[in-house]
Amino acid sequence: MSTRDSQRYGGDIFAGHARRSKRAIPVVQAERDLVVEDAATGFCGAVVGFDRSYDGEFVKLEDRRGAVRLFALREAAFLIDGQPVTLVRPKRAAAAKPTRSASGSTRVEGLRARVARAGRIWVEGVHDAALVERVWGHDLRVEGVVVEHLDGLDNLAGRLAEFAPGPGRRVGVLVDHLVTGSKETHLTTGLGPHVLVTGHPFVDVWQAVRPAALGIEAWPRVPRGEDWKSGVCARLGWGMPRDGWRRVYSSVTSFRDLESPLIGAVERLIDFVTEPADTTQ
Repeated sequence: MSTRDSQRYGGDIFAGHARRSKRAIPVVQAERDLVVEDAATGFCGAVVGFDRSYDGEFVKLEDRRGAVRLFALREAAFLIDGQPVTLVRPKRAAAAKPTRSASGSTRVEGLRARVARAGRIWVEGVHDAALVERVWGHDLRVEGVVVEHLDGLDNLAGRLAEFAPGPGRRVGVLVDHLVTGSKETHLTTGLGPHVLVTGHPFVDVWQAVRPAALGIEAWPRVPRGEDWKSGVCARLGWGMPRDGWRRVYSSVTSFRDLESPLIGAVERLIDFVTEPADTTQ
């Protein structure tokens, strides 16, 4: 290279052809109400939502007149304060882990069910057991308490004779329609210090679910002598009792969906069967 050429090109004939480094375009999360301008059309508006099609992701912008338009989320397609940016959909925050169980107690993370206690909680039927598990299942596993159903209160005396309750081997019994003078009251008195019977005043455990949780104003009245579950389903248009049960069960997600008499009864039973054994009795 001649001196004249060197002077003409400043010492490096390739200097004028050197590639300039590409400026990085900022990536901005399109949070709701963020105001941006579409670089191609000049439309300026606030982010109000997103859409998706076979063409890809789009952002919805609403201008100050209320007009809403869709724009593709492409690289450097938008301006903020006159500077090009690449908009992306905001990242979803990880859902916070619940700190409370369905019963309202503190949730124990990484729970491994403890070895079952000798004590038991007995309920009248499978629906009672399912609702207790639905709300208090976490607590019962923490405490190692097993819930069993009796298939009817008439079996209580025989089951107690077989189980032989004693210190450290208590039995808690949850009873439907436990009101003064009822058959249930007569079957559950005088059972000894190691048996606790609690219950609720409702005809059936279904009725212990708050009507609001089911989207009804109140439980229908069913005349005495008519099967209560069948009568309820007929009056509410729920089909057969098995269909009604699915509605009842799915409506319960926490203790807030239950009436207070059932909540109090179950809590007392759990406390009773988990008390330390008193060997003096």
